[in-house]
Formats: sequence, structure tokens, C-alpha cells
Amino acid sequence: MLLYRINNFNLKQIADSGQCFRMTALTDTVFQLIFKDHYLIAEQMDEDTIAFYCSEDEFHHIWSDYFDLQYDYASLIDALCSGQDTFLAEAAAYGKGIRILKQDPFEATISFIMSQNKNIPAIMKSIESLCILFGEKKYVSSTFDAIELPVFYYAFPTPKALADADPLLLKSTKAGYRADYIKKASQAVILSQINLEALRSLPSHEAVLTLKSLYGVGEKVANCIALFGLHKIDVFPVDVWIQRIIDEHYGSHFPLELYHSHAGIVQQYMFYYKRACS
Repeated sequence: MLLYRINNFNLKQIADSGQCFRMTALTDTVFQLIFKDHYLIAEQMDEDTIAFYCSEDEFHHIWSDYFDLQYDYASLIDALCSGQDTFLAEAAAYGKGIRILKQDPFEATISFIMSQNKNIPAIMKSIESLCILFGEKKYVSSTFDAIELPVFYYAFPTPKALADADPLLLKSTKAGYRADYIKKASQAVILSQINLEALRSLPSHEAVLTLKSLYGVGEKVANCIALFGLHKIDVFPVDVWIQRIIDEHYGSHFPLELYHSHAGIVQQYMFYYKRACS
């Protein structure tokens, strides 16, 4: 077990923020997280103390970067909370424990393709079914005295596994019409029609445009993939929740230019706050 004091880090808020669909609560304070083929147990000991049940080497090589621990969220939250935008100040104060996770581009692509027209619990169930059917079975090496952990879990499927997947089996995950999108996106990766890792180095607008070339990927999903899979924190995905906020609090026009370099983080505060208060 590794104990770290980390400001502006709340496991429950991250898990409930709608950016990651394989982070689940085991208790009010203990969470399990599957990232690609890695498994983690993390516990919120108090407001600023987190316990990570993994080796120090694994933490520094995988989880420190994954949780974006190098970014100065405290300064951003202080600026937002002291700004003139009352709604955004309240949203940042409420969701101050959220961080933008550095997820795998392919996993994010498939996850947000599958997210279309689904609520978060339904997305999580579908993705777990996808992993069970097409992912590699892995065995849990973590131990946690207070809770009986699963013996095994399933890694997120590889592009080849989904490119070769039987369409009817894909649909059995409740993917519906999205099954075709998943298969074709996976084939595009396998055939090198798109290089998701290479998109990290492109300007955000170019990365979003390239993602939209994938069959079934529109503006919102492309922006979600860019934000959560490529860590383009200047993009601003607009879904029904964000559009409702813009219409209700900003006269249908959000001053995005004021938050250009960190618009994606702002979006997460807005999204989380609106859903929690609705």
C-alpha cells in the first residue's frame, strides 16, 4: 500500500464524472479501476490522502500519469472560484476533486462510440460485457483485507479482437447499431487508416477532424475521445447536459475563449455539478 497526500483528488467524483467507465465503487471510499490490462484498488482515506494498493514502480510508471498528478488543478480551481462567473465558481468548488484521466486512445474511442444515446450505468454494463466477451482474462494480484476482491478481471479488448468480432456477438453487449461503428473503428486502427497515438501530437482541431473520419463518430464523440483519450484539455464536448447549462445560464452562448487552454476541465466541473444538482 502506498499513501499519498494529493490536493484536489476525489475518487468518487472522478468515478462519477462520466469520463471513465471501468472505475467502480466497492464501498463509499474504496474503488477498483481497470485500465487496459492493469488493475488497481484505491482508497480515499481522507480529503487529501489516497491509498494505492500497488507497487511503487507500478504507481510511478502507470497510475501517476494516468491520474494526471502533475497538473496544477489547485491554481485553476482558485482562479475559477474567485472569478465573476457564479455558476462556474460553484461548479468548480463542488467538483474540485475531479481530474482528467489520461486514458488509452483506443479504449476511449470504443467507449465513447458505445456511449451514444446511453446513460452512464448502461454504458458501463455494455463495456463490461464487451470486455468479458472479447478481452483477455487476467488474474488479480492486489490484496485488500477489508473487502473480498475478484479473483480475475478482463482487460479491454485489443483492436484486432474487435475488428475480428462476430457482429451478432458484438450486438449482444447491447451495442445495437453501434456494433458496426465499433467494428469499423477497430478495423481502421488495424489497417493503419488512423493512428490514434499519433493524434496526441496534432493540434486539437486537427485531431478532432481526424477522429470524425471514423464511421459513426460525430462532433460530440470526437471531442470526448480527444479530451479523455488524447488528453486534449482545450476541447469542450457539448452533450445535452452542457447544452442545457449553456442555454439556462449563459443565454445560449458560453464564453469559451475565456477558458481556451483548460476548457475540457471546465466542462467536467459543469457537467458533474449539473447532473448532481438535477
